[in-house]
Amino acid sequence: MSAAVDIIQIVVTIMGLGVVAQVLADRLRVPSVVFLILAGVLVGPEGLGLITPGIFGNALQAIVGLSVAIIVFEGAFHLRLDRIRSAQRETLRLVTLGAAVSLVGTALVVHYVLGTPWDVAFLIGSLLVATGPTVITPIMSVVPVRERVASTLETEGVVNDVTAAIMAIVMFEYVLLGSQGVPVLVREFAVRFGLGIAVGASVAGVLWYVLRHGTQAVENAPQNARLMVLVASLVMYGLAEVIGARFGASEAGIAAVATGGFLLGNTDIPYRDTIEQFKGDISLLVIAFVFITLASLLSIDDLLELGVGGIVTVVAIAGLIRPVAVLLSTAGDRLTIHERVFISGLGPRGIIPASVATLFALELQPTDPSTATALVGTVFLVIFATVVFEGGLARHLAQALDVIPMRAIIIGGGRVGKELASRLEERGEDVVIIERDQRVVEELREAGFAVRNGDGTQRDVLERAGIENAKILAVATKDDDVNLLAGQLAKNTYDVETVVARVNQPSNLDAFEDVDVEAISTSMSVAWSMDNVIERPGISQWMTELDQDGDVQEVEVTSGDHVGKSVSELSEELPDGCHLALISRDHTNQLPHPDDVIEMGDHLTLLGRKEAVREAIEYCTT
Repeated sequence: MSAAVDIIQIVVTIMGLGVVAQVLADRLRVPSVVFLILAGVLVGPEGLGLITPGIFGNALQAIVGLSVAIIVFEGAFHLRLDRIRSAQRETLRLVTLGAAVSLVGTALVVHYVLGTPWDVAFLIGSLLVATGPTVITPIMSVVPVRERVASTLETEGVVNDVTAAIMAIVMFEYVLLGSQGVPVLVREFAVRFGLGIAVGASVAGVLWYVLRHGTQAVENAPQNARLMVLVASLVMYGLAEVIGARFGASEAGIAAVATGGFLLGNTDIPYRDTIEQFKGDISLLVIAFVFITLASLLSIDDLLELGVGGIVTVVAIAGLIRPVAVLLSTAGDRLTIHERVFISGLGPRGIIPASVATLFALELQPTDPSTATALVGTVFLVIFATVVFEGGLARHLAQALDVIPMRAIIIGGGRVGKELASRLEERGEDVVIIERDQRVVEELREAGFAVRNGDGTQRDVLERAGIENAKILAVATKDDDVNLLAGQLAKNTYDVETVVARVNQPSNLDAFEDVDVEAISTSMSVAWSMDNVIERPGISQWMTELDQDGDVQEVEVTSGDHVGKSVSELSEELPDGCHLALISRDHTNQLPHPDDVIEMGDHLTLLGRKEAVREAIEYCTT
């Protein structure tokens, strides 16, 4: 009875701490792994002693194994082929060349600094390749860098989560079988990996058929789909492990769930959205259990034994190997040097290294306790250090490198919002669209737009989109109430410089003007365009042609180098094909006269070819 009570106490404590850690992480916008590790150490045997994992006995390895199965399955489920295909060449190099540099570099450091044998060093190196989305995404939510930077980091995390788990299997087999020779190693690995792929693909195929063609009650169909996917991930792992054990080929379960998750994630299955949400919730609880339990297994003495060598290892991995891998992989003109340095400084490790490392350590503990200790100690030290320091300093690093752009946020991804986003992006703006409809979100993402799913009138959604660093907010939905509320919130709460809103009913124009939101009436806009065609056909045609090949932009004079120059002097310095069309000063507009003098804060309207106008904007602001 005492053992049962102890188990209940442990499970309740872990789940409660896991929920608290997640709430704190969301509120403070830092990866939850920080709080989970701290909670595990706090309530473990070397802390308050509330959790004693030994109570689980030999079952702990099986429990951790099933937990890892769910975590790896979810990571593979989110690994989409279309995302990999659409990734830029720099991102693809980062998950291939960068991963290889990270693996070899980490192994070299661990071997020579900590004196770890080569096989264990490469096992640690393969695990520490992973920079998972569970640690990257919370950081990106508070550091609104350009979408190309965020997508590079997030794609790297999703892909490397799975590849790290697969590479770890290879190296673990070498640790176990390397002494028996390469032929034995290759044969045993092929059996394990082949078995995992076969089981994962088979279970995924059966589940796909049932989800697509099975008869289910309409009201219970989403719930049944969620449960079937959850059970299928456990069946994949369990079946591969049971069959593997009979043939002396354990560790096939991870390959099975990675295969099954990847296949299901890239097929057309019903209720995908609700499945992803449910799997995410289950994974959060599983991650809480794994991290807190594993952190409670950490011995402070084991970490202290790493000593100066442990510190040197962390610094070398984060400060040398990561930058080399990133800078080699991201060479090109898509990312600026400051953006590449920022990516170099952000490589926190997370769930996959910790969970898989502990799973392997539990198996090694009875026969090779020193290797198990080195494995867990090194991996957890790197995880904790990179998450705490890199996560905590990410925003400061981004500000120092000036990689946080002023954003243009568009609420509503319909035809108006999409067209506006295209125009703004062509002019070099960093555009983020907020859209409620998940179907529209997917379409916009496929078209290459940066999109956040959610309600644009909610503060948390606006903040995740980067409203605190936005200079433009355009509200373009078909609902005037939504447009008014979002515009008022942006203007009064976040003090966005330019707030413009679509007004569908002309009678609502006064309400928008009362809250100082620029209102664009859809009916009046169409009427103006038609009137231009009727009364001013030449101008209308010219504007259409200009929209295709040219550009009109307004820029504020922010550089003292141009203050005091006459219009004629500035015009001579502008690129060929660009002309100064208007000067706006103190809310008044005037046509430029050659003798007019440019003043600080003047708004200059530039007209001409697109390339020439862009060059002129850069010239006038630097």
